[in-house]
Amino acid sequence: MPTIKKPRSGSMQYWPRKRAKREIARVRSFASGAEPELLGFAGYKAGMTHVMMNDNKATSKTKGQEIFCPVTIIECPALIAASIIFYKKTTNGLKAASAVMASNLNKELKRRISIPKSIKKKIEDFKAEEYDDIRMLVYTQPKLTTIGKKKPELFEIQLNGKIEEKLAWAKDHLGKEIQVTDVLKEGQHFDIHAITKGKGYQGPMKRFGISRTSHKSEKGVRTPANIGPWTGAKQWTVAKAGQTGYHQRIELSKWLIKVGTKPEEINNKSGFKRYGIVKNPFILVKGSVAGPVKRLIILTNPLRPNKKIPKEAPSITYISK
Repeated sequence: MPTIKKPRSGSMQYWPRKRAKREIARVRSFASGAEPELLGFAGYKAGMTHVMMNDNKATSKTKGQEIFCPVTIIECPALIAASIIFYKKTTNGLKAASAVMASNLNKELKRRISIPKSIKKKIEDFKAEEYDDIRMLVYTQPKLTTIGKKKPELFEIQLNGKIEEKLAWAKDHLGKEIQVTDVLKEGQHFDIHAITKGKGYQGPMKRFGISRTSHKSEKGVRTPANIGPWTGAKQWTVAKAGQTGYHQRIELSKWLIKVGTKPEEINNKSGFKRYGIVKNPFILVKGSVAGPVKRLIILTNPLRPNKKIPKEAPSITYISK
């Protein structure tokens, strides 16, 4: 009998496979853009549907024809710029040196952080040449949705441009709403940052995708046949049972096929299952997105754009409700 060869089951990229520390994904790197702008946005996953669209991929066999495409709906209520954070370079990398908060923050933000009664620092007192980087601290408005939540999420987003351009852009938008139409455009690519669906404690077959052993195997057939060497305090190359899901993951180069401002284009009478009615601007993303419904999805400029995906949005002929 020939020797059977197959790739190992389960990726060694992620270790340890444990629950994420918080429900909001942590963005560690941003791609630069062309103009002074916010390099990301966020929204709540509402569910999935399908559309009929004209295929505009140059190398596709169905180019110019009407095709079926599954899409994910992400509701994107406006973000509000809560604070500007100023960074300086140190021997240990960039460190936050100072910050200035907006004076007109929503009362719901008190559920997340303690808001100062009076703001002593003014944006006019900060000079761009004294700092090495400037970022925006923004928060969401889940109260505008139907997910039954008021406590906003708070996270940082990088700004694009030179340090002077960043400061000028931040001054104009501090304390104001930032709409999804100001950041995302139809046809563009972006990366998805999210926490996946939690599955709890699962066995090695579901957790790593190993094969079922022979029915004559002793002590179980849904377990690995060899659990590794005796030496070594811990084995991590062998598939074992444990926590599955609720991990932070990034998906590169997703395709934005529509930015909508009319929720009636996608809403049905009963709303989306376990979510409700979409009331705010929304986006349609080709394919699936990590996480269950109601989870916050952070969208950022693509780090490695896929050249095979068109840069123009397809023409949509039908959206299933």
